[in-house]
Amino acid sequence: MNMLASRGQLRASFLRWALFLVPLCVLLGFLSGMVGPGPGSAWFQALDKPAIYPEPKWFGIVWTILYVMIGLATAMVASAWGARGRGAALTVFALHFVLNLAWTPIFFGMQQLTLALGVLVAIVLSLLVVIVLYWRVRRLAAVLLLPYLAWVCFATLLNYEFLRLNPDADGGSSGEAVERVRIGD
Repeated sequence: MNMLASRGQLRASFLRWALFLVPLCVLLGFLSGMVGPGPGSAWFQALDKPAIYPEPKWFGIVWTILYVMIGLATAMVASAWGARGRGAALTVFALHFVLNLAWTPIFFGMQQLTLALGVLVAIVLSLLVVIVLYWRVRRLAAVLLLPYLAWVCFATLLNYEFLRLNPDADGGSSGEAVERVRIGD
């Protein structure tokens, strides 16, 4: 026998998923950011920064807001029991989120600018698929991911600019500080 859930049951299901997924997304994002030396490393400090590089304080603020929105969007889809495409949407999201979490250790930890750029392209492409799949389950969930899409597109451009400005920094170094000296322009 098929039974429809009441609005109260649907709200309670969403709330349970949100109370689990929002902190989980924020925590995993935070832990990913803690892997490797991070932006305070001598390697990163020695890089030429693109003109579009924002103040570092913005990254933590923006990512926290985005991870909350990602968690809420995913909770909307997860709580849509019986919705067509729910399982596929959540599976593709999980694969996408692994890519998201891998970028920071690849860029900062392994100091692989080219590989990190490739990961960002995969993040953007997989996020587009997630948005389409979420749209089919809960449209608002897909809309909540649009700021995230805009940010990862910006991050892709930023990663490209870092690579363009610092081609010799790709692949890391021995971990020693490097001082660059430019003669002329």
